[in-house]
Amino acid sequence: MPDPIDNHHPEPEAVEPDYNQLNTLGNRAITLGVIVGHGYRGGDYELLQRDQVVLLKPQEAIAYLQTLIQSTEQLNG
Repeated sequence: MPDPIDNHHPEPEAVEPDYNQLNTLGNRAITLGVIVGHGYRGGDYELLQRDQVVLLKPQEAIAYLQTLIQSTEQLNG
């Protein structure tokens, strides 16, 4: 007879952000001139733009940077 505990499905683990990807995206955004700096601050990821500071969770920062880079590259053709 199977043990009922064997039927327990563990909680899915939180997806860890890809820190290398985040750094690469941040550096690319600097090269394109859409941000002036980036880095960790108190567990969040800080993006410095000319007129504002954006604090996001690392996963959110990846998506934000990807969108920012893509739209900038499309504008620049």
